[in-house]
Amino acid sequence: MEFHRQPHTFVRQVDLKVENLERSLNFYQNVIGFRVLEQSAGKAILTADGRTPLLSIEQPENVVPKQPRTTGLYHYALLLPKRSDLAAVLKHFIKHGYPLQGASDHLVSEALYLVDPDGNGIEIYTDRPASTWDWHNGEVVMATERLDAEDLLAEGNGQEWNGLPERTLMGHIHLHVAELQKTEEFYIQGLGFDIATRYGNQALFISTGGYHHHIGLNTWNGVGAPAPADNSVGLNWFSLVLPNEQARKEVVEQLHKMGALVQEKSGVFITEDPSGNRIQLLV
Repeated sequence: MEFHRQPHTFVRQVDLKVENLERSLNFYQNVIGFRVLEQSAGKAILTADGRTPLLSIEQPENVVPKQPRTTGLYHYALLLPKRSDLAAVLKHFIKHGYPLQGASDHLVSEALYLVDPDGNGIEIYTDRPASTWDWHNGEVVMATERLDAEDLLAEGNGQEWNGLPERTLMGHIHLHVAELQKTEEFYIQGLGFDIATRYGNQALFISTGGYHHHIGLNTWNGVGAPAPADNSVGLNWFSLVLPNEQARKEVVEQLHKMGALVQEKSGVFITEDPSGNRIQLLV
């Protein structure tokens, strides 16, 4: 978890739009294991440690269901502190019969995949030690292999699920984008990320500090995919934490030079990638 603190740039919080706040709260508390940090009539901020916002969910007026084949969220990923924590989560899902969309060994990590009641993608994962990651020609070696669930459950050693561990972090976010060339320029030259690995001409994983990825970007919904309607279920924004105020100033200048719009509202700097994914720039 050393990749999610200074001097690295990393994702801290994700804000989602949902159709029914009460339904989503039930899911996120009882299935995922979040705690409510703050709640109002149309919005809730969720936490694992009782202090740090990780996920916020809100119900817009005249909300419409998640629109297919658009840009936006592919999944957000919760990083657990230990492998035994992931084992406890898997045991919890099995016990309650909650359906998974996938369970994968990525060499650098082990992950479970599911969706919330609105179809928003979720990954829950643990990293293998960074010392075991294989880098080849400057790119990290990753794969999608079958997760050894039996071995994972054995690692749990009977540990019971009791909600998300306090040291849970927002490990990364994976986005649908409309194309990769301008997107790469925005995130690499504008925001200062490095390329961690490529998957042909359809996906790009980027990071800072040698992480396997803080952000994933793909065109799997089609090159030229449109942005969803503003009142559609899905991603509202996500936040990036930059190392310090000087780093944020430099990023804002780089984005301006590229022609990207950066707005400041009440001390919060907000920009959009070329596919319309909104980003808050924090320090």
